[in-house]
Amino acid sequence: MPIVSPSLLSADFGHLAQDIEMLNHSEADWYHLDVMDGVFVPNISFGFPVMQAMAKHARKPLDVHLMIERPEKFVEQVKALGAHVMNVHYEACPHLHRVVQQIKNAGMLAGVTLNPHTPVSVLEDIIDDLDLVMLMSVNPGFGGQKFIEHCLEKTARLRELIDRRHAKALIEIDGGVNVTTGAQLVKAGADVLVAGSAVFSAKDPAAEIHALKQL
Repeated sequence: MPIVSPSLLSADFGHLAQDIEMLNHSEADWYHLDVMDGVFVPNISFGFPVMQAMAKHARKPLDVHLMIERPEKFVEQVKALGAHVMNVHYEACPHLHRVVQQIKNAGMLAGVTLNPHTPVSVLEDIIDDLDLVMLMSVNPGFGGQKFIEHCLEKTARLRELIDRRHAKALIEIDGGVNVTTGAQLVKAGADVLVAGSAVFSAKDPAAEIHALKQL
């Protein structure tokens, strides 16, 4: 049974507290918060004031995904939110090991995210230090994109790497996840499914989350 982490990027920002309350009462495990800076990715989402407001209403762990340059500058602010997971991009961290240790020292799970074009082989020398690896199955920066099929093979390769090294990292997938692609991803070895549009565009979001939990 996968961990389901609905992405609040797809929520109704005019009724954000209402959507979070729906998640509080659903089978969702985590809340996925996508932070975009308009530099590392071409869009801007929300910053710490909005996330602080979200955290006041959230009753489940926060899964914070920083799609930004210099994410190491914000470790303490992410921790102050009460975040469970802090995800940073491999492509944004020239000193990745240092950043991972900062996150772990702050008491959070350390996640590293790979863009669609980045091979899982780049993690060979750090996989043992990671709590989570997130694969982008769309190009980061916008919600509602089509799932990149190559991510299925990539998920299987990451599972092989983790198992071969006896590492503990969970595999999280973000982008184009729904019941159909989610089933394929779980079969390929995914542990955590991030679903945005599939949940918040559904007639019954809680039922959609339930369906994802059954995969």
